[in-house]
Amino acid sequence: MRGDAALTRAFALLGKRWSGPVLGSLRAGPAGFRELSRAIAGVSDSVLSDRLSELTKAGLIARTVDEGPPVTVTYELTDSGKALMPALHELSQWAEHHLPEDGS
Repeated sequence: MRGDAALTRAFALLGKRWSGPVLGSLRAGPAGFRELSRAIAGVSDSVLSDRLSELTKAGLIARTVDEGPPVTVTYELTDSGKALMPALHELSQWAEHHLPEDGS
């Protein structure tokens, strides 16, 4: 049953709307808030900010502040986040083949 508890923890974090797209967007490399906001159609700034904070706290992404001027904030995958990418890719492939796009 230990695996069930681990899956529960994983989906509590990754199952939140926009967590997957945020992580997937960072797969290509570091990005700033505005870049992520443009790359993830439909996410509000407040939700994006929440997801970035949660994923940073979970250790999947790192937040780097460059004092500038101007001050810039960059997000990138940590080693832990990079280790998750193959599983997210497999999940995406599974969904592509087994879940209809209309959600029914």
